[in-house]
Amino acid sequence: MSPQLSLLSLLLLHIAILPSLQQKLSPVDLAALADIKSTLTDIPRSDFFSSWDFTSPDPCSSFAGVTCSLSRLSDLRVISLTNNRLTGTIPTSFSSLKSLHTLDLSFNQLTGEIPPSLTSLPELKVLILASNSLSGELPGVSTQLLHLDLKKNRLIGPLRSLPLTLRYVSLSDNSLTGPLNGLQSLSELVYLDLSMNKFNGPIPAQLFNPSLSSMFLQRNNLSGGLPSRSYGEGSIVDLSHNFLTGELSPILAGVESLFLNNNHLIGVVPQEYIQSVFDGTTKTLYLQHNYLSKFPSKPGLVLPNTVSLCLTYNCMVPSIGLMSCPASAGGQISRPTSQCSAFNGSQLNRLSHKYLIRYRNILMSGNIFFNFFVLFCIYY
Repeated sequence: MSPQLSLLSLLLLHIAILPSLQQKLSPVDLAALADIKSTLTDIPRSDFFSSWDFTSPDPCSSFAGVTCSLSRLSDLRVISLTNNRLTGTIPTSFSSLKSLHTLDLSFNQLTGEIPPSLTSLPELKVLILASNSLSGELPGVSTQLLHLDLKKNRLIGPLRSLPLTLRYVSLSDNSLTGPLNGLQSLSELVYLDLSMNKFNGPIPAQLFNPSLSSMFLQRNNLSGGLPSRSYGEGSIVDLSHNFLTGELSPILAGVESLFLNNNHLIGVVPQEYIQSVFDGTTKTLYLQHNYLSKFPSKPGLVLPNTVSLCLTYNCMVPSIGLMSCPASAGGQISRPTSQCSAFNGSQLNRLSHKYLIRYRNILMSGNIFFNFFVLFCIYY
């Protein structure tokens, strides 16, 4: 195909699926067609533009290459109209495109809910509706999607079940809520971004799969500790700005870029992290703004120039990990002692309450001799 006709086909496809088009073209669209014709010429021995008679009452049916109805494009495979200032809702007529493989309407000004019929198209593999103003809850997805990108919209509600075929999911910068359900079985997932939402509850242990090389869960309301299962090297994990608690498990040692800052982590940083930082496997380790008490590095070890380590504003005075902190870490090297004492006290009370409940359940079991032994352990 010639460059002229290739460009023309793209332009005509753009016009054919604009939401504002009806069966007859508006004067603005008609003027756009006139501009196209004036800037392009037929290739030799072609009469493509001969049917473009601007005195015709209905260019939609008489102009070669111009279609004003999606029903005539039933074999269309790819629609990409990114960054075109499109407004209004997503046309329900997209549901007639049974062969559609890729739909990209990102970086526009689309509003309203995502039509449920859109996420049930049988051949759809790539759906990108990012950076619009779409609202409502996530629709159920019955098609075998590989790539789902709905970031930077106004979506609300919980996560719905997602197809097991997904490899890329980005739902960041919405107002989604509830636990991270429905993600545990996505074994093919390589990229996951649920950042800047309102998700809560623990992070499912199954998410820490070595095949998931990029995981962004920052700026939510996630809580609980980190699972103990292993994770892959050469990846990026951002769990910052949540409410994660407990001691730092070695699960994420070896991750290339790791962000655990601004949580409620306590205790001594495991030796696996120190080794990974000093041998250069981990390039970025942000642990600032937690309640960590020690980073036990050996004297004489030199931090590689390629590593960014930040340990400020914890319950310790770090000897390293100060120079590569981001500006958002602030200027204070350590937390005030009063904060550390108060937080550790509340953690201890919470732990004591947990074990007292467990002992109470044991006492109710009816074993007199064992009950006496438990009472002795509690009070002495």
